[in-house]
Formats: sequence, structure tokens, C-alpha cells
Amino acid sequence: MRVRHTDINGALEFTPPVFPDQRGLFVAPFQQDPFVEATGHPMPLAQVNNSVSRRGVVRGVHFADVPPGQAKYVYCARGSLLDVIVDVRAGSPTFGRWEAVRLDAERYNAVYLAEGLGHAFAALTEETVMIYLCSTPYNPPAEHAVNPLDPELGLPWGELDTSPILSDKDREAPGLAEAAAAGTLPSYQDCLDQYERRRSLG
Repeated sequence: MRVRHTDINGALEFTPPVFPDQRGLFVAPFQQDPFVEATGHPMPLAQVNNSVSRRGVVRGVHFADVPPGQAKYVYCARGSLLDVIVDVRAGSPTFGRWEAVRLDAERYNAVYLAEGLGHAFAALTEETVMIYLCSTPYNPPAEHAVNPLDPELGLPWGELDTSPILSDKDREAPGLAEAAAAGTLPSYQDCLDQYERRRSLG
């Protein structure tokens, strides 16, 4: 398993070996030992989500209240997508920055996002399947969104050759500055405290 630390604290890319043969292929997109070595703690698993998206669908930018927050380990099981990590943690040295990683069902690379980071993706193919391993169950009152088309964020949806298809919730979500003014963004210090608790329980 190859591991790449991004420039955003708490966001990593994992690329597993893929073993093809005449029958098909075998791959283990998530492996606990390399994950623990890279992050300093196990991946707690409370829920696994499966989403299927048409080409051009953009989902996000989503994040949850911290504590407890919701860490995610995501990979593409069919098709390809552009995964975008957004630092929405108020007070973070990389606040407002983002990193994009192409995930696909050829490399089965994955992205880990620690609690408090914003997550979005764009489906680049029809019937794109995204798998999410989540550290906490879905909790609607604690879930929030920032508009993925916020011009101040400037997220890289240029790879789409069609207009982004958004849910009403994402289309009506506030921009990052508006969310910050409303006090809905997670605190960077609260996130660091959560990461330390996770390591101490590891």
C-alpha cells in the first residue's frame, strides 16, 4: 500500500496493489495496518455508504460537527470521479484550501479525511459508484454543507464537460465565508483535540 500525505493536515491518499488475472482482479482498497502506520490510530467503522451517481453529479461540500465529527475513507468501486478535500476548519493554517484527487476503479486508490474536513466529489462517468467507510453513523442535525460552486473556493469542476448536477440542499448551501460568519464551521483546535483522542484510544 502506497501512502501519500497531502498538504492538508488529516487528509491522505492510499493506493493499494491491484492483482489482475484471467478471471478479473483482486484488490484490498482498505488495509488496517498501513492505515494505522500512516495515521497513528485505527479506522473506527460505524457505517458503510454506497452512492451511485450519474456523470456530472457533484455531491458536497459536506462536513459534520466536531466533536465527534465523521472521518471518512472513500474509494471509487465503479467508474471514475474527482474527489475534493476542503479545509473548512476555522483557524486552520490551510483554511479554505482544497486538494483534488482522481479516484477510479482501475487503481482503487482511496482518500482518508479526518474529522472536520469538508468532502465533495464529481462523477466523471455514468453510474459512478463511491464507497464511504464512516467513523460515526449519519446524524442529520450535525451534518452541514458549503456550496460546491462557491466562487471564492474555486473548486475544480472544470473536468466536467456538462453543467454540475446538484441536490437542492447543496445548491442552497451557504458559501464558506457565510458559513464561517454563521459559526457552523468546526474549530481547528476542536479537530486537533479529536485527533489526539483518537490516537490515545488507538
